[in-house]
Amino acid sequence: MAVPTGKVYLVGSGPGDPGLLTLRGRELLARADVVLYDYLANPLLMRHAQADAELICLGRHGQAQGRGRIVDQEDIHRQMVAAAQNGKQVVRLKGGDPGVFGRMGEELAALEAAGVAYEIVPGVTAALAASSYSGVPLTHRDHASCVALITGQESRMKSGSKLDMAGLARFPGTLVFYMGVTTAPDWSSELIAHGKPGDTPVAIVRHASLPTQKVLTSTLGELASVLAPGKIRPPAIIVVGEAVVARSTLQWFSSRPLFGRQVLVARPEHQAAELTAQLSELGASVLLQPGISINEPKDWQPVDEAISRFAEYDWLVFSSVNGVNYFLERLLKSGSDLRSLSGIKLASVGPGTTEALAAFHLKADLQPDEYRAEALAEALSGEAEGNRFLLLRASRGREVLAELLRSAGAEVEQVVVYQSSDVIEPAEEVGTAMATGKVDWTLVTSSAIARSLIAMFGEQLHQTRLAAISPITADVLSEAGYSPTVVAEQHTPESLLVAILAAETAG
Repeated sequence: MAVPTGKVYLVGSGPGDPGLLTLRGRELLARADVVLYDYLANPLLMRHAQADAELICLGRHGQAQGRGRIVDQEDIHRQMVAAAQNGKQVVRLKGGDPGVFGRMGEELAALEAAGVAYEIVPGVTAALAASSYSGVPLTHRDHASCVALITGQESRMKSGSKLDMAGLARFPGTLVFYMGVTTAPDWSSELIAHGKPGDTPVAIVRHASLPTQKVLTSTLGELASVLAPGKIRPPAIIVVGEAVVARSTLQWFSSRPLFGRQVLVARPEHQAAELTAQLSELGASVLLQPGISINEPKDWQPVDEAISRFAEYDWLVFSSVNGVNYFLERLLKSGSDLRSLSGIKLASVGPGTTEALAAFHLKADLQPDEYRAEALAEALSGEAEGNRFLLLRASRGREVLAELLRSAGAEVEQVVVYQSSDVIEPAEEVGTAMATGKVDWTLVTSSAIARSLIAMFGEQLHQTRLAAISPITADVLSEAGYSPTVVAEQHTPESLLVAILAAETAG
């Protein structure tokens, strides 16, 4: 019997923005059995991993960056080797680029000594990201024709510094210091002592490429004061040189409308990707905390029986994207196909649900102008008398659609095609952010999510601005004492973003 062959992939995750991960890196994450990730790697990157992958953080992230236990390097070597020798596909996800102050050489030596196969996938290193996202050029035809990347933290195992400070002071280009915040008083004074002018321009870029990015400009002589203990915490890149004066004035990154805002998206994770991407594009820092979980129904038998009796129904009525996906996937798994829907009309509550039907190559016969159950019932009222309707619904929710159709003369049957349940406890990072008032906006995209958030956070919801997707959702919040700041006009996620942007513009 063949021994399973494992492999380790050293993957650069980039400086923070999850969109900077390479296609190769995403591909490897999607098939990894084990992911060992640095605390500087954006947690959102874990969305690319398999649901059953083992995710191991090698330190603390979020608000606690740089504090708490960081896994010993030798222990990292042991974990990589052990997983690979057990036949696992291992992604060692590293901040920035593996080969730039990423201890790649040490990890390769450990893998080679153990006879473990590996591959290296480069990433965007922090210096390049800091330059692009701050508008501070590293090279300039008038100011700098070369760049030096320098560590501000040398190994404690060395006997004395290996940096030639005199040579760096004479370097005819840009100096970029990694991990240099706490040691800035030492290396800046040495550069000056070796002849580097004290008025040399300096840019400090903290959290490069993230919505929390902060850029300060100074001079080499003032740097020790600017970076005095407690003023600026790592991680930060420090750019030293005349090219800093050519910094862009437009600031494409930090001028985006939601830059600096932290937004909580409470949708189930499988439905949050597009909304999260849109918020990130607008500059927001996104926290994902599902208010509800969506799963298969506890019993498929009623659904299977309804599928076997399709000939009895005149209309199938879908009131959510989840209803479409769970019902039609069950239909296909049952051995039937879309031909079994021949002769049945399809009703959709709104454009999102209509798009979900289109993904299965189905066209909605009816969609109301207003995207809510009452409007759907009114639109169907002319078809109600003498017709039989099958409503595909969640395990909980309002009965208004069924009641209104019955009152209009329809024969109505309902089946639960997915289970909706509350998430009881928030993730630690989200709970801390909400408790400390650091969530600027919370997006509430259904009545069920509204109730769950009220139970989860209670009075803490007064510390965030609430954005409700519909008047019904807004009413649930208001009745509990948490009036929303904005309500979407069109009852869609896109309309919700429009309302938030309008509120931000109005101040």
